[in-house]
This record gives sequence, C-alpha cells and structure tokens, in this order.
Amino acid sequence: MRVTYVMRKPLRRFSAWIAAFLLTATALAVVSATPAPPASTLLPPGAVAPSDNQRAIARKVGAILEQYHYRHATIDGHFSSQVYDRYLDFLDGQRSYFLASDIAEFEPWRMRFDDMIHTGEIDPAYLIFARFQERNRQRIRYAIGLLKTEPDWTVNETFQFDRLHTPWQASEADMNELWRKRVKNDALSLMLTDKAWPEVSEILRKRYERVLKRVDQIKSEDVFENLMNAYARTFDPHSSYFSPNNSEEYRIQMSLNYEGIGASLSIADDYVTITNLIQGGPAAVAGTLAPNDRILGVSQSHDGAVVDVIGWRLDDVVQLIRGKAGTVVRLQVLPAGAPPGSPEKSLEFVRNKVTLEAQAAHKEVRNITRDGRVLKVGVVTVPGFYQDIAAQSAGDENYRSTTRDVRRLLGELKAEHVDGLVLDLRNNGGGYLPEATALTGLFIKHGPVVQLRDTTGRLEVLDDPEPASDYDGPLAVLVDRFSASASEIFAAAIQDYHRGIILGQRTFGKGTVQNLVPLDRWSARPVNGQLTVTIGKFYRITGESTQHRGVEPDVELPSPIDMKEVGESALDSALPWDRIAGVPFHTEGQSSTPIPALVSDEDTRAQHDPDYRWLVADIAAIDNIREQHTVSLNLNVRREERTHEDHDRLARENDRRAAKGQPPFKSVEELEKADAPDVVLAQAAEIMADMVTGVRTVPVVPPPPGRETARRG
Repeated sequence: MRVTYVMRKPLRRFSAWIAAFLLTATALAVVSATPAPPASTLLPPGAVAPSDNQRAIARKVGAILEQYHYRHATIDGHFSSQVYDRYLDFLDGQRSYFLASDIAEFEPWRMRFDDMIHTGEIDPAYLIFARFQERNRQRIRYAIGLLKTEPDWTVNETFQFDRLHTPWQASEADMNELWRKRVKNDALSLMLTDKAWPEVSEILRKRYERVLKRVDQIKSEDVFENLMNAYARTFDPHSSYFSPNNSEEYRIQMSLNYEGIGASLSIADDYVTITNLIQGGPAAVAGTLAPNDRILGVSQSHDGAVVDVIGWRLDDVVQLIRGKAGTVVRLQVLPAGAPPGSPEKSLEFVRNKVTLEAQAAHKEVRNITRDGRVLKVGVVTVPGFYQDIAAQSAGDENYRSTTRDVRRLLGELKAEHVDGLVLDLRNNGGGYLPEATALTGLFIKHGPVVQLRDTTGRLEVLDDPEPASDYDGPLAVLVDRFSASASEIFAAAIQDYHRGIILGQRTFGKGTVQNLVPLDRWSARPVNGQLTVTIGKFYRITGESTQHRGVEPDVELPSPIDMKEVGESALDSALPWDRIAGVPFHTEGQSSTPIPALVSDEDTRAQHDPDYRWLVADIAAIDNIREQHTVSLNLNVRREERTHEDHDRLARENDRRAAKGQPPFKSVEELEKADAPDVVLAQAAEIMADMVTGVRTVPVVPPPPGRETARRG
C-alpha cells in the first residue's frame, strides 16, 4: 500500500511513523479481505445497491479512520448518530425532498451506522438513498406540471432559498407549496432576462426533464462516495474518500496535467459550483471567476448557443468545459452569494494546459512617492508551495520549487535596488511542507520553523534548512482568509521571529496534516479509490496551534471574503485549537516603525483614499446581500431591486473615478468590462513605504460631500 503524506498537496513524511504505517496498513488490507456478509433484501427492485467490493472497501475505510486518524475516535453509537445526520445533509441539506414522515421512518437506522461500516452491510444507507431518489422524481414531475400555467407575478410573496436549518416539511401539501415557490422563482429569474413566459416555461421544462433523467443515472459509486465521506468528514473536514473516478480527478488537479480553464467544480443544490481556481490557469489569470460562483450554462464558442447545465451531472459539465488548448469556452455564471434571479455574468476563456509552471512565483515593482522621494516596493506573489519532486528525485539540478524561484526573484529585485518587499500569499492554500520551511529560511538567519505532532503524540521540530538568509530588508507578508496550511506556517514563523509584519485578513486556520492512502495493495491506479486521513497537527514555534484561529494580521486590511462562511471555524467537525510547549528561538528585531504607528497611518489613509473607500463600500453592499435568506416573487419588485443594485454599484464606481479625476462610466455593462484595482495590494505597498521611511504623517484630504466616510470592516 502506498502512502503519501499531505497537507493540501503531497508533503514529506515522518520517516519512522510512516514505516510503521506501511507495515500495519498492509496487514490491514489482508484482514479486510474477509468475505462480506450477504446482501440485505431491504432494497426495492431496481434500486442502486452496493457491490461486494464496496462492502469490503467500507470495512477498510472504517478501520483506517479508527486506527490512524488524529482524533483516535471510535465509530460507536454516538458517532453513528453524527454520520447519519451528515449523510442526510449530503442528500437533502436544503430540506426540499424528504418529508418528516420519511425521516421518522429512517430514525431506527440512526444508531446503526457504526455497525454498517464495521460489517460492510451498508444497505440501509442505500435504502435511504432509494427513498431520496423516489422523492426527487416526484418533486421534478410536480415541477414540470406547474409549468402548464403562468404564475401570477403581482402576488406579494417570498421564497426562502436558504433552508439549511429549517424543519422537514410535515406534509405533501407543504412540500407542494415549497416547490410552487421554487419553480416560480426559477421562472422569475429567467423573466428578469427579458424572456417571455412561453420561452421561460420551455427552458425550465427541458431543465427539469434533464434533472429527472440524471436522477436515474446515479451510480452505486456515487452513493458509496457520499456515504464514505459522511464517515470521513465526521472525523474532520479534511479527511475524505475519493472514488476511483474522483481519484483520477484528484491526480489531475495535483499534477495539473490536463487542458481546460483551471477550475475545480462541485455540485451544490443542482448548480455546478466553483470550488476553487487553480493558480495560473485561464480562469485564475482572468480573475473573473470566484469560489462559490455557480455555472448556469456553457457555450463552445464566442457566439455559439449556450447549453443550460443546471441539474446536469458534474462529470458531464466538466467534459463540456474541458477541451483542446486554444479553443474558446463561454460560461453563464451566477455570482457567489447572489440570490437566484440576480444578474448573470457571461465569461469567456481560452482553454490552455494548466501546469505547475503556470503557478510559479512571480514579481513586480511598485513605485510609491514619499516626500518627493520615489520608493521601489518589490512584490513577490507566491500562489502555492510547490516542488518538482520527480525531477528532484531524478537528480535534476535545475528542478523547480517555490524556494528556488523566490530566491531567483529576490536576486532580481535586489539588482533593481528595491527599498522593501511584500510577499503576497493571498489565496495560497498551501502545498509541499518542506518548501514552507525552506522559504522561511530565505528571510531568517537560522532556527526552528514549525512543530509537528502525529497521531502517536510524537513531536518533530522542523528547522530552517538554509544556512543564511537571502534577504534582510524590510518585509511584509500579505494574507487573506484563503491563505491556509503551509502559508500559515510561513506567516506564523515570520511573525514569531519579528522578521516582518503580517498584513491583510485572518488566515484560514488549517493546522492539520493529511496522509493520502490509496485503497489498493499493488495497483498503479486507484481502482478502489483513495482516502485522505488527518494524521497530525502543526504548531508555531511559540507552541500555539494555527488550527481554527489561523494567523492574525498585525495590520488588518479589508476583504470581501466572509469569515463566517470561509475558514476552519466555519467547518463542522474541525479539530480544536490547542497549544504545546514552545521551542527556543531568537527573534530578529522589529520594524523601524512600530506596528501601532503603521495601523494609525493606515487608518488615516483609509479614510481618504478613493480606492479604499470604494472597496469598503463594495464589501458593505456584498454583506447586505449575504444577509438575505428570502427573495420576493413579485416580478416588478425584483426588477426594481435589480435596478437599484445596478444604480448603487455604478454610483460607487463613479464616485471613485471622480475622486481620481477619471471620466464616469455610463452603464453597468461598461463598468463590467473594466479591470477592478487591487486595492489591498496597493495598500500593502503603501504600508511598506511607511515601514521604509518611518513617516507618521499621511496627507489629509476631506472625503467628497454627501458620502459616508469609509470604515474598516
């Protein structure tokens, strides 16, 4: 059995611990080969059923999780209840299919999910799925029937689109009313695009029929993956089971060896949703797609017909989006957090090969003026912690890695005589752990970087492997809520050594390490899928964990990322924060300008910088939309809301442009074609200029009349 030590990407292993794991995991594979019990007769004829192989894999997954997960949890009755709830949430998290009577009927199985994974007799989970499939068919057929009559758009009623914490519907009549409003909202969303009812009803009929078709295309593998993830995610959010197909998808994402737009996708409430963007891919480079955006349609050319993909299987949508490098794909997208019926975006991408090379660190120089002096601020952006492990193992002296690339960039910046450096780790989700320690070594003289504690409680301290620092000038590290794992190790070390200051938003808070375990003994391909298991936590050299809490910035900067929705603290079953003893280390001094002074100057600048005020106002508007859990089903009301939102958005942008002496935009369409400024990076460069000069005075310019002064959020 092969085992790979990972955080978010493959990492170096604990040598002694892994040697023991290899022996015991191989023995476990032999034990798990015991024949599964006979299949249950509970499933209705024609229902999706587990295979004997899946029963055996279930037992193997359960045994590995119990024996090797960091929590040391036993899958018992209490755990069974949590898995049961999670499984129901996976199937019907929005409470839109199951009736309360269904849930009451399932209740006797709540305390049996522990026995199920131990014995491999997982048929009850398939029985629950069979009922879900039946209810799904009923609801879609009902929705299609509603399309025979145009709704009354003048009725003042609302639709609650967020039903995550609502009770199950008590009766079929209640469910019918919920779906009447749901269908009306789907139709209203299309009416807002200036379509007439006959066209709207035809689009929805085809969409619903497609969903109905997909319901019958569910495979046993799909049900099994959901079920195994109900177990794995109950241990913690970063333990996961990947089916054979998704194991291949995982391999592709890790190697980036495919041609497409570079976006990871998932299904959420019938929408294909952007999970994350692969740095360097066409989508990330364009900067127009964002996590949690929902794809409504796909076109294969600049002006070709858009195929409505709501309700499609994820695999099928992926195949539409992928394609030969150099070809065009166009997406119709509903922005993240926007209620149904909000304005859609039409985004065009040229497909390309997404490779590790495209994710390499890169630099720029920003010029900042202080008292007539032009300061050069170097910016190095590090999208991820990467290393060409295969090339390094093969003895290639020129193998690529984050540390090697950043060292080269630092040399180029020093040749340009930069006055200070900003290292941009925003959206950096982590990667190869040795690169985090090695990169830290470019900025500190020598010492410990991070502590690791494994499942057995064994501690290991990882030191800076570099004999001397490559850059000893002023340093700032820019982070946001998507900066995670290895990024947090680096930022925490820089902060603990007082080597530089941290700017931005509190980081993700992922302080755990995973092993990637293929569930095959000898196969080169993951025929039986693979399991990622959390087997360790990492700690700062001060002894504090970054788990849950992340790294707090020294100077906070605004961000549109919602910390209540994004981050370890927002995930169920996340491991808790704790601390251990610190290790000896020597700090390397403070910035010439004290942090309180930097905060004060930044606060003053924030009140009078047009770009900063624009960003804070935009974030406030986004937060206002996030607070909505219902939408009106009155067509005129929704049109007025859209007009008002467009007007406010255009006004905010034109206020910014007026303050900068730029001509106003005449329409939202014109605004959408323009590039938005990276306000946060610009402010980071200004703070670096403050650090270099020690200047405490920021020019005071009154805010424009009639507008509220921007405040930090």
